[in-house]
Amino acid sequence: MATTSWGSAIARFGTVLATYLKHHSKLGCGLASLLTASGELIFSTVVFQCPCSAAWNLPYSLVFLLLPALVFYLLGCVLRTRSLCLLCSCCRTRNAGINRCDLCDECCRVSGPAVVSSVTWVAVALLGGAVYECCASGSTFKADRLCVGRNSSCAAQLPLVPCRQAQDPLVQDLQKVLRAESQVVGWSLIAAVILLFLIFTRVSHHRAGGSVLQLKFWKIYSEEEHQCLRTQVTERATKLADENVRCFFEGSRPTGCNIPSKEDWQEISSPYPFNPEDEYLSALHRSVNEIQNRRTMNSPSGGEVVLRSVSSPSGGEVVRTLCFDLSNVEATDEL
Repeated sequence: MATTSWGSAIARFGTVLATYLKHHSKLGCGLASLLTASGELIFSTVVFQCPCSAAWNLPYSLVFLLLPALVFYLLGCVLRTRSLCLLCSCCRTRNAGINRCDLCDECCRVSGPAVVSSVTWVAVALLGGAVYECCASGSTFKADRLCVGRNSSCAAQLPLVPCRQAQDPLVQDLQKVLRAESQVVGWSLIAAVILLFLIFTRVSHHRAGGSVLQLKFWKIYSEEEHQCLRTQVTERATKLADENVRCFFEGSRPTGCNIPSKEDWQEISSPYPFNPEDEYLSALHRSVNEIQNRRTMNSPSGGEVVLRSVSSPSGGEVVRTLCFDLSNVEATDEL
């Protein structure tokens, strides 16, 4: 009975693990958004304290709203290997004749997950309303709009509204207006991001061409290739390090290890947009086939054809001889 329950638990764990590996990117974005939203709520409640000053309300709120969003975006780009590869190959691909639209499309695909955390931070802050209240109350532009038809002290008391220190009740009631505006801006931002994502997806599919299944096949291949490359890089680097450390302590000679050249690493790191008419699916796929073709052409038994003209011993006819250098076997064809 215990063995059966243990086996069932392992099977369920395997199912959960397979689901995670299949949708790890989407789950990662969801988890990042959840953590960002939770962090923003905590910071808005514990850390954020509006200074209620005409000079500091606006800059303090903008720093609290935009600076963490920028940090989240930069961290998201730095922690993604594809972002680093794209950044390192920008100068080289600029001179390689790659379409700018394809490069822009690749940049959007790479930086998309990094934008999620930034947008989540800003949207949650706007839905809360406290940051926007502090920011708008310190803006002279908002003061000119909100204080129309009110007493002359409205603009001076408006920066005190977030702290509930305004002496005029009518001015203090503007806090409800600011909170409503903040939530409207927050929901508008969420709707705009979703709309832009749908438009980008549609335009990207239209530019790529091909069928939906072909595009899905390319996406699956790209994800699997990236995962296999990371696994192989880790395994081979670990094996090489173990071999060198062992030889260091034993005083022996290390075994040979094939390490790709700098040009090969740069070639597989360059952006490779989807093209339904291309026979290759990625830069690595193209590089592997080109290297194999060069080795086949340069090998001694690669089928090199040499055309030689010799005189026929029976007359003045010219005999064309085709020499195939295949395992030192010479085949001739007399015409």
